[in-house]
Amino acid sequence: MINKINKNSKRVKRHVKIRHNLAGTTACPRLCVYRSLNHIYAQIIDDTKGVTLVACNTTQKDVAEKIKNMTNLEQAKYVGEQIAKLALKKKITEVVFDRGGYLYTGRVKELADGARAGGLKF
Repeated sequence: MINKINKNSKRVKRHVKIRHNLAGTTACPRLCVYRSLNHIYAQIIDDTKGVTLVACNTTQKDVAEKIKNMTNLEQAKYVGEQIAKLALKKKITEVVFDRGGYLYTGRVKELADGARAGGLKF
């Protein structure tokens, strides 16, 4: 019998290892990324209080209208730019990047580049 490798469980193990050494503080919160098959989600979290400060994703109505005719990479970059704008409104300029166990390539990289272009520092 052939055992199929569960890619998501491997990703979760990588994420647990990453989170062991990575935490967001009040001064420097954590930018967390989740990537599904069709959508991408980003949120800025203060781990000391356990509170989500800012969140943005492709399922929000205002974002979904603007990204209708974009590719997945362009959508991720747009979400990164939007999360940076929202963070700067709350006077958050520096964050720790949590890639969520995903490889730093493709949509995850574009989201990070969009956040940097929007004014966030990693």
